[in-house]
Amino acid sequence: MKIGNKIRELRIYNGLTQQELADRSELSKGFISQVERDLTSPSIATLMDILEALGTNIKDFFNEQVEEKIVFKKEDVFTLENEDLSHSIDWIIPNAQKNRMEPLIIELLPGGLSKEEDPHDGEEFGYVLAGSIVLHIGRRTYRVKKGEAFYFEPTEAHYVKNAGKTKARLLWVATPPSF
Repeated sequence: MKIGNKIRELRIYNGLTQQELADRSELSKGFISQVERDLTSPSIATLMDILEALGTNIKDFFNEQVEEKIVFKKEDVFTLENEDLSHSIDWIIPNAQKNRMEPLIIELLPGGLSKEEDPHDGEEFGYVLAGSIVLHIGRRTYRVKKGEAFYFEPTEAHYVKNAGKTKARLLWVATPPSF
């Protein structure tokens, strides 16, 4: 982290000149200028003096809270096509692997199937948006049509297949992320 720019932003936010900040922290204007341009680094004690003059402290200064993204747009989607399995997967929430659940949109051409997933902890949920699919869980199969949903604990190997004559599209949510 380059602290100089952050100190400069705080100084300007507080309506101080470099000279005023230097006077308040008992430093030279030249030193403040060098710190703001990242030409030198202050000691911890000096940094604490500068931050105190700026009305903050080390904990708050280095606490970089990244604003959580709530809404995701089309340009955020990552798509992976698998010609061998005749499907495409849209990761509609980027980097969902770091979250507790992973929502996807899967499109299956006629005869297409998803990759078989091994048993794992968590839960699986799906909602068929178009067409119909056959859900395979272990040796059991379930036909799921447009407007229908499925939910199960993935204690056995599982995958979906489009056994129909038209493209199938489904929303699939896995927890924890496994795709």
